Order: sequence, then structure tokens, then C-alpha cells
Amino acid sequence: MEQRKGTIPVSFMLRLLAWILLSISFPVFNDFYAQHPYLLQLAYGLNTFLTASVLISIGKFILVSFYNRRHASNKVRGNFVLGINRLAAILNAVFAVVSVMIALGINPKDFITSMTIVAMAIAVIFREYITNMISGLIVMFSEQFSIGDHIRVGEHSGKIIDITFANIVVLNEEEDMVLVPNNLVFTATVINKSAQVSDKLTVRFELPLADKMDVQTLSTRLEPVLKTMPDLIPGGEMLVRIADMGKDFIKYKIDLHAIDSSNRRQKRIESAVLNAVLQLTETHRERL
Repeated sequence: MEQRKGTIPVSFMLRLLAWILLSISFPVFNDFYAQHPYLLQLAYGLNTFLTASVLISIGKFILVSFYNRRHASNKVRGNFVLGINRLAAILNAVFAVVSVMIALGINPKDFITSMTIVAMAIAVIFREYITNMISGLIVMFSEQFSIGDHIRVGEHSGKIIDITFANIVVLNEEEDMVLVPNNLVFTATVINKSAQVSDKLTVRFELPLADKMDVQTLSTRLEPVLKTMPDLIPGGEMLVRIADMGKDFIKYKIDLHAIDSSNRRQKRIESAVLNAVLQLTETHRERL
């Protein structure tokens, strides 16, 4: 179930309660812990994790509240909240590992010092994933695009449905989930279609040279059909252009303005436009 805005998460309340009870148990059950040092070590480890987790949650709540209050009157397209949640997850994972070390009687500082060389080797081996993770954090805290935007990255295009530390998850026009590595955002050309003020849609098609129509004729014949489409902005501008010309074909582009940037809506518009072009082509052939 989705957490309501402004309410305190149940998981946080449970962690806070467990932390309070565990902290109280140290002075109250001091003799018991003295007789069972292994349980004391486990309690210290658990207390370390709960303390860090509670502080991280409080910090996250304060940062998100401050950010939302500051941008309450503005339309924010960034991923600040997503970035804070992912960063909090990393910190919780780090403190979970440290807590396990404490529970097992391992000094985290000594362990990290002794594992420096191994850590460097691991960093070299997994450098691609590490750079992907850093790129993911940069994307999450950027204002360039966010979940729900329609983007084109290299040869991939579609709607962003998630941003992880490794990939940007894009749902393409064929409803396939495409995992685009975060590093690709910084090495390839990125087009954010949702960043435009209007929800412009471009429909592309080509006609055989024998069925060619000039731009004015095509625009005049399509206009009555497009005016009846509820998915288009009433009175919106329609621009018909010739995109390319080959030996035996002509490529056309039609710029339209949809009501919104919904992927399904744009597919319906594209299908309706192509169907209208097909009917016009058949009528044009009969006249010839």
C-alpha cells in the first residue's frame, strides 16, 4: 500500500521502538549481558544498525520535507526524492554490514584496513558497475529528466519507468522493457521529449513515388479527419513536411499536438493518422 503524504511510516515506528527498547535493555539487563557476552555483542551490533537506520530516516524525512516546501509553488521535474531514497538504501546497507561485523566481534576499522588491497582489486574488477552507480546517482539528483518522461538515448526510446543504480528502465513502443546503462546517458545523445512545453507528436510515413502528394494537398485532405480526433488539442497546429526523398519513395512528417504525453494516446493518434493516410492513398489511386 502506498504511504500517504505527511504520515510516519510504520517501519520507522517499529525501528524506533526496537531501538528504544534495546537501548533501555543495556542498563536494565547489565548483569544478564555480563553473563552472556555473545548476546551483548549481538545487541551492540543490532543497536548500531538501528541507531544508524533511525538517524538516516530522520535525515531523509527532513531533507525531503525541506525540498518539497521549497519547491511547493514550482513544477519540479527532478529526481531529488528518488536520489535521497537510493542514497539512504546504500547507507543502510553499509551500516548493516558494519553491524554484522560488530555482532561477530570483528573490528570494522581493522577489517577495512586489512582489506584495503582486496578492496582496490574489487574496485578495478567492478569499475563498470561502480561508474554506473555513480552515474545513476548523478541522474537521480539531476533536473534533466525523471520517471514518466519520454526519452531517446542512442537507438533506444520510450517512457522511463524506473531509475536504478545500474540502469534507466525504459518501456519502448513495443511494450518491451529496455535496460539502458546509466553510463550511456553521458556518452550518447539524449533527447527528452517530455521536456517540451507542448506535447508534440511526430508521425512519419513514406509513400511510393507513384502515389506522391504535395504537402498542401495532403494537409488539406487530412485536416477534416484530424479535427474529429479527441486525442488532439482542439485547434492545434498541424504541420506536414517532406522529410526525405528517395529513388522510388517520398518520406513525410506530420507534427501534431496531443492532449498529453501518454504513450497509449500517442499510439492511437499515430495509428489513426496512418490509417487516414492509407485511405487517402487508395482514393488518390482511384482518381488517377
